Amino acid sequence: MRKLIVLLLLSITTSAIATENEQATSWLQKLSLSLKQLNFNTSFVVVKNNQAEPYHWFHGINEGGEELEIISLLNGPRRDVLRKGSIVSYIEPELPPYSIATKQISGPIPTVFRGDMSSISSSYDFVSVGRSRVLGRPAQLIRIVSKDQHRFGYWLWLDQESSLLLKFALITRTGQLLEQVQFTHLEITKHLSENLKQLETAELPQISEVPKSFQENDMAWRVGWLPNGFKRIKANRHRISSTKQPVEFMLFSDGLVNVSVYINNSADKQRAVEYVMDGATVVLNQVNKGFEVSVVGKIPSKTAKAIADSIVLLAKSNNQ
Repeated sequence: MRKLIVLLLLSITTSAIATENEQATSWLQKLSLSLKQLNFNTSFVVVKNNQAEPYHWFHGINEGGEELEIISLLNGPRRDVLRKGSIVSYIEPELPPYSIATKQISGPIPTVFRGDMSSISSSYDFVSVGRSRVLGRPAQLIRIVSKDQHRFGYWLWLDQESSLLLKFALITRTGQLLEQVQFTHLEITKHLSENLKQLETAELPQISEVPKSFQENDMAWRVGWLPNGFKRIKANRHRISSTKQPVEFMLFSDGLVNVSVYINNSADKQRAVEYVMDGATVVLNQVNKGFEVSVVGKIPSKTAKAIADSIVLLAKSNNQ
């Protein structure tokens, strides 16, 4: 009898978890569609290390079905990211304006939120928690929970009516808040905003060609360990613009989180490990046997250290 009761309880628990996952997946699918299909004008602040960075975000669809998008940092020197369909342009004070061929804007909002969230289901569980209230609007709380200890979790508050983001936070496995994005204004319209109408007729900077030295090639070094789900998406050798020192660069992603690895020669033979935390982003530097390794990403410091320690020089390299 006791076994039967235990089996019934397990069955009920498993069924409840499955229902929560289905509800969460459905909400995330609606979020993706809303971010691609709705005309909206919103503001948000990125809060980390007791500091807040304010942004303005416009998105819309023109009569031809082309997506238009503007994300602007509102404090300090003006920084704008503009998108017309599959062209993204960057306007920054330190560099001449330039464009690249892509549909993804790199910024505070993870690009997978507007994509296929099932692509990260091997590394994360999705849990529908319940309702809340954010920005004066009814909201649904969805948790994106890492399946291992090598990543942080994401909590998303979605607008009940539109499924758009109202708030999201990066949380450790123990529940510590590391970083959050709080939306302060949300307006959904039937027609394009004036800003997007101006973007529609604007001439964007010419698309930049990627130099051969920045294109992927065989690396002298290999990262021996990564958390499950991470794959290399970019690699190159180039020179650091400030020092002209050659560096080997590799970019890895699990679909939600990007991790950058830099390797270059060092004047020091050995140096103690240095950590800097910027909200949820860790910057790790260590020198071993005359080579400096830097790991940067929104991952726990222990994960960054394990990645750095796994890096090995390939035997076939001429740079031994």
